[in-house]
Amino acid sequence: MFRFFSAMAVYVVLIFLSTWIFRHQHPGGAIAYTIAVLPAIPLLAVLVVVGLYLIEQTDEFEKTVTIQSMLWGIGGTLALSTVLGFLELYVSIPHLPRYFDFAIFWFVVGIATPIVRLRYR
Repeated sequence: MFRFFSAMAVYVVLIFLSTWIFRHQHPGGAIAYTIAVLPAIPLLAVLVVVGLYLIEQTDEFEKTVTIQSMLWGIGGTLALSTVLGFLELYVSIPHLPRYFDFAIFWFVVGIATPIVRLRYR
């Protein structure tokens, strides 16, 4: 959990920092691309942290619940992205930025985890 929350703390700092820089400094060129990517790095680290958790977890039940919950998260994210994509294509709805996919994934994982656990009771 420490690794996960550390990555999320770095994410919060970098998202505020990059937003501030783009609003007040207006960077351009390669610096703009670098600053724009910075908040994504801790989110990618979260994926590594979850992978390490699955490697280090010795309890097969917990490992199975995590994997199944993440599969639900992937499925839910893909389903919602597909529906929203077609709605954006054919009907005028507000565009949802791609970075919300990460939050949607973890939201669905959060909903799926207790449901997956209930299946094994």
